[in-house]
Amino acid sequence: AAGTHFERLSASGWHTCAMVMSMVVENLKNHRQAGLGSPGVDELRWLKPVYPGDTLRCETEVIEKRRSQSRPEMGIFKSRMTVFNQDGVAVMSMVSNGLIRTRPDNEN
Repeated sequence: AAGTHFERLSASGWHTCAMVMSMVVENLKNHRQAGLGSPGVDELRWLKPVYPGDTLRCETEVIEKRRSQSRPEMGIFKSRMTVFNQDGVAVMSMVSNGLIRTRPDNEN
């Protein structure tokens, strides 16, 4: 690893994605939710290397939501996720596309 451009051992971007997904799933266990899966992610970017011993945290912001026209019982949302290391440096970002069960129109 010392001979690479990172000059030390670093996590692969896909390993970072796996760690982030693990955090997301663990968080969902603690919240009532109506998720129906995901058709994928957009704009996945590995911004900075992640190194052994780094502590990661995620911030997520819903940036778009709409009811499916073909399946009104289903909603579609996009959220921007940014992953930071222990120094507050953004190391990864992506836009996640989610499917979620909707409430009937007559419910608030």
